[in-house]
Amino acid sequence: MLFWVPIVFLALFFIYPLLAIFWVSLLPDGQFALEALRELLARPHYMRTVWFTIWQAALSTFLTLLVGLPGAYVFGHYHFRGRQILKALTTVPFVMPTVVVAAAFRALLGPSGRLNQLLQSLLAWESPPIQLEHSLWLILLAHVFYNYTVVIRIVGGFWANLSRHSEEAAAVLGADRRRVMWHVTLPALGPALLAATLLIFLFTFTSFGVILILGGPRFSTLETEIYRQAVVFLKFPVAAALSILQIVFTYGIMLAYTHFQRRITAPLRFQSQQMTLRPVVTRRERILVTANVVLMVILLLAPLLALVERSFVGADGRFTLAYYLELPVNRRGSVLHVAPLQVVVNSLRYAAVTVLLATALGALSAWHLASEGSQGKRRRWAGWLDSLLMLPLGVSAVTLGFGYVVALGWLRTWEGLIPLAHSLIAFPFVVRSVLPVLRGIGPHLREAAAVLGASPGRVRREVDLPIAARALVVGAMFAFTVSMGEFGATSFIARPGATITLPIAINRFLGQPGTLSFGQAVALSTILMLVCAGGLLAIERFRYGDIGEF
Repeated sequence: MLFWVPIVFLALFFIYPLLAIFWVSLLPDGQFALEALRELLARPHYMRTVWFTIWQAALSTFLTLLVGLPGAYVFGHYHFRGRQILKALTTVPFVMPTVVVAAAFRALLGPSGRLNQLLQSLLAWESPPIQLEHSLWLILLAHVFYNYTVVIRIVGGFWANLSRHSEEAAAVLGADRRRVMWHVTLPALGPALLAATLLIFLFTFTSFGVILILGGPRFSTLETEIYRQAVVFLKFPVAAALSILQIVFTYGIMLAYTHFQRRITAPLRFQSQQMTLRPVVTRRERILVTANVVLMVILLLAPLLALVERSFVGADGRFTLAYYLELPVNRRGSVLHVAPLQVVVNSLRYAAVTVLLATALGALSAWHLASEGSQGKRRRWAGWLDSLLMLPLGVSAVTLGFGYVVALGWLRTWEGLIPLAHSLIAFPFVVRSVLPVLRGIGPHLREAAAVLGASPGRVRREVDLPIAARALVVGAMFAFTVSMGEFGATSFIARPGATITLPIAINRFLGQPGTLSFGQAVALSTILMLVCAGGLLAIERFRYGDIGEF
């Protein structure tokens, strides 16, 4: 009976808001109408928005693969000092909230960013030489920065466990290195490459904070257009029609991704990484590994280090703690209406509630799915339930937030709506973290406990729970990190003052003129970055190998 709790939660706070979006778009006055959809087709602006959303996501995906595949090759073939630490560092940008990523790139490449300041001082130029503010190149660079680790984790991890016997056999038969790559390695890597490609495309297709902050008013995707139509212009039917269009796209991408993710487990010859990874010996290998390590450090760490450094540098270029000392102060006319430090407290409170709620819902779901039979109708039922519980991953947070405005507008003044939204987004990550571990528990352990007289409840407490405890910690940290960085849905339901979260505050400070506003934005971003990085370290510490990854 407890399993119905997550099902009811999903129905109330996910399916019902999505149905409300369909109702507003297709039945605005209680009668079937297609005016909103016709407006999308009639106005070139909306079609340009759809086209830009698609091609910027495709270009971002291509550039991420282009930059990431050499790194995946290095991580999939070589064992070198600091490999695990570096692999963990590549994941730091991925768990960063998009507003933090945007602030980091502005701190590094903005008109008053660290790189422009350095070049101006070296070349004695009056104007900044790098003009990337509100440009497509800055959006693409941020997307590569954000999704680089997807290639490393999915393709590199798959490559590292792929047996080299087929490649060695092809080489013995006379195939050169190029033919081995094209005819042996790439076909074996195909499912992993396609899964990584689709996942990166999904992330960039639904990118919100990067487009909104770094792109500015010049660029608009489906995500930002839904936000503007609903919040700025109050055109709910048009926003609903755009949401329906986005749902169709994202669900198609998710279906393709899950298909290729299943194919990754196709019958191939796998070996332990201890057998497939080799030390760096030759000069060519040292150059290859060193070049990729340098690229990773520059691409992934430079923006984050610039963010931290900028939070301690005043307008005169000297070290200062002024921006941090301003955080407890609630100035008159502040864009937040509360002290910035109160915003940090808000986010921590919401994250704590999200951890409790998402972990409980995810654990109940995972235990039920793991206990289903392995044959016949029960297996099909479990597969259907698994897909149902993953549905929140197929809808963007912006669409979800808009659905809350449409369906649960009467609850917008309730502060508890924010952690509920965060829990809905986070609990699929808990399921994905815990379920593989529970399914991996040998049935003989449960059978032995039952033979010794243990009840089903005692088996769960004394057999399943100790084994799954680390996975539960990983899921809880995922929930904490997701809640701390959630921006899309919260931007719809947060009220001025009491319910503002860290990402909302950072975005509002970035939108204000003045050195103090930008300084407080980077100070809050640094705090949020450190909190999320701490969550990542906990995830890496307690994870069972690569179980529960993406």
